[in-house]
Amino acid sequence: MNEILFLAHRVPFPPDRGDKIRSNHLLRRIAGIAPVHVGALADDAADMAQESELAAIAASHCLVRRTAPLPLAALSALGQGKPVSLAAFASARLQRYVAHVLETRPIAAIFVFSGQMAQYVPAAFRGRVVMDFVDVDSAKFEAYAQTGALPRRLLYAREARLMRRFEERTARRVTTSLFISREERALFESRLEEGTPPDVRALGNGIDTVFFDPAAVVPAAEMQGPGPHIVFTGQMDYPPNVEAVDVFARKVMPQILQVHSEARFAIVGRAPTPAVRALAGLNGTVVTGPVPDVRPWLAGADVVTAPLLIARGVQNKVLEAMAMARPVLLTPAAATGIDAKDCPHFALADTPDGLAARALTLLADKPAAEAMGAAARRYVIAECGWDRVLAPLRALLEGPSESLDDAA
Repeated sequence: MNEILFLAHRVPFPPDRGDKIRSNHLLRRIAGIAPVHVGALADDAADMAQESELAAIAASHCLVRRTAPLPLAALSALGQGKPVSLAAFASARLQRYVAHVLETRPIAAIFVFSGQMAQYVPAAFRGRVVMDFVDVDSAKFEAYAQTGALPRRLLYAREARLMRRFEERTARRVTTSLFISREERALFESRLEEGTPPDVRALGNGIDTVFFDPAAVVPAAEMQGPGPHIVFTGQMDYPPNVEAVDVFARKVMPQILQVHSEARFAIVGRAPTPAVRALAGLNGTVVTGPVPDVRPWLAGADVVTAPLLIARGVQNKVLEAMAMARPVLLTPAAATGIDAKDCPHFALADTPDGLAARALTLLADKPAAEAMGAAARRYVIAECGWDRVLAPLRALLEGPSESLDDAA
């Protein structure tokens, strides 16, 4: 084939959070198929510092720092009748870069990572367009609209309504739309209006089981003291993660402490919000903030938990813990898209009392917990390697060209 344009809402380096892990592996695989031109946005100076990594893999690139405050983006979106998600990721410079690449390079396909970036694809482009929505964002905003203060709930409800329309228009324009799991694909298809269904497929997440190998790391020193130790990993300014650790610290840990008085709950991840930092010291909770490597914390955990109440797609944190052969305690929401089973591969519970009971069972039977961890690692080695997961990508990008209609 000729060349490919890759668009991402966040620079895919370093691959240290869920969206960057997926986009990084996709970009590397695409770069092995054809020369790739990359347009991406950066959240901060740390993201901008990754430009050399981007330059090393891309035939050309444009990395733009997002500087408009979210309130300003919201006002712009309200004035234009657009979703805030689009206004927050709009860039005239990136739009010019896309136009220049399409005019000057033999671009046969565009790969779009995350729905916000679909706004950069010209309706007149005649090559293939593969749109990786990852998750159904509009459904996430609908869930947010059910809780919280009234002004925020109204804003979320508006965002859900407008993003749902935008997602469908986009899916009907592009060649193929991807979602991270069969469940997300089915959810998206169930929300479509009547008419000829677009081409919608599932392309899951993988895991690097060589990197995430318990034999390759030593447990963190903080995990070698009194315990048992329970660990949560994730981006700690992400609302579902904030909600999950708050519930675990306040409602689950007291029950565990009644049996294990020295139990510790470590919240490991960057950008903890004030609400997360306030949990430090509560019911054995430790808040680490950013760490250079989560593997030592996983390696030292007696149990890894992912008690998410709202979850979209496949949780990388769960796959990482499973690859590290840890017994994982999670909610059904956090298990979505992972075809493993409740015992032998992980432990499921959907209430604070249920989570506490399952945690205590795992902590009381170390051989059984170790067997669960071993089964989890065997599962991800067999089913979740990136080579296996991304095998369909070349065919998606190299199929016959199809025109886009002007549905936008």
